[in-house]
Amino acid sequence: MKNLKLAAAVGAAVALLGAGFLTLGHASEPALKAQTPKEGIDLTDLQLKSVKVAGVAERAFVTKREAVGTIAFNDEKTVQVYSPYQGKITEVFAKAGDEVEKGTPLFAINSPDLVQAESALVAAAGTRELTTHALERAKKLLAVQGIAQKDYQQAVSDQQSADGAYNAAKNAVRIFDIKDSEIDRIIEKRAANPVYTIRSPINGLVTARNAAAGLLVQPGNPPAPFAVSDVSSMWMVANVAESDIPLIATGQEVEVSVMAFPGRVFKGRIINIGAAVDPNTHRVQVRSEVKDPNHEFKAGMFATFSIHLGKESQFPGVPLDSVTRESDGTMSVWVTKDRHHFTKRTVKVGLQQDGWFQITNGLQPGELVATEGAIFLSNTLITEAR
Repeated sequence: MKNLKLAAAVGAAVALLGAGFLTLGHASEPALKAQTPKEGIDLTDLQLKSVKVAGVAERAFVTKREAVGTIAFNDEKTVQVYSPYQGKITEVFAKAGDEVEKGTPLFAINSPDLVQAESALVAAAGTRELTTHALERAKKLLAVQGIAQKDYQQAVSDQQSADGAYNAAKNAVRIFDIKDSEIDRIIEKRAANPVYTIRSPINGLVTARNAAAGLLVQPGNPPAPFAVSDVSSMWMVANVAESDIPLIATGQEVEVSVMAFPGRVFKGRIINIGAAVDPNTHRVQVRSEVKDPNHEFKAGMFATFSIHLGKESQFPGVPLDSVTRESDGTMSVWVTKDRHHFTKRTVKVGLQQDGWFQITNGLQPGELVATEGAIFLSNTLITEAR
């Protein structure tokens, strides 16, 4: 009898305990459901002020490669201006950064070579004048048979030799870019001018100046006293990844942008691809020529260029702020039909261009998405889930 009562008591206890567990199980179920994320959320009118909605439209996307580099002077249009003769600089007329035209004086030297050439010209001019007068006298004497024929012929030969020497001396002075009017002045005054002026050989910008008064210069002895560059076009020297080398070629058009002019795009083309890859960076140097008619570029500017590869393709596009990255690495957007109820949808993104994401899967043109406030929607969902 006692055993039966004990069994009944144990059974009752087990039954009550089981009921308790069932009750606990039902009590915990709503809390688990509350932690499960909702499929969508509804926003109040106040919350909607933090969100902007727009329709998805197709945009043109094109595959391209980008590289970074710097702006440099066009070496093919840069002239190192040396003095063609030895001399000491007496005066400097230009400075770095000056825009000069062809023929603009850059610096002047006291040239012994010029003095020698001008002195030879003065001597040749004197000899020519003497032989000319002698020939005139010989002609008059020959007319009255006052001179032998051979003496007259000698006077003619002397005058011809003097003419040749004079013309040679004159051309020797012209090599120094001395004008004929200045040559005539030297002959008239019988005085040599030792100052030789070196002028700019091209129109351009003075990009370097190493000249100073009193400095002795030698022909071709670096550094050049001046460097003048035609800056109507500049170089953009970039380092391109080794993996992108098969995709580029000389003649390809590039779009160049610099930090100094945000939002602007400058057109150029590739003119040279390096013959060797840097073993440390595994990049190759690519040089592009970029037109700069307004002289806005400065050498050393940080720049980027992009190369379009292939044709444009149409895909749905959304602003960058529309897409959020989830903890598992997937990308999602917030879709709505009535601009009040928003649903999160996973999408696949492709290219990122000009502030837009290319959507390769998950959206159709015409659907409404949150273009701003996607993060606000995600935070609202998390708050409601808690």
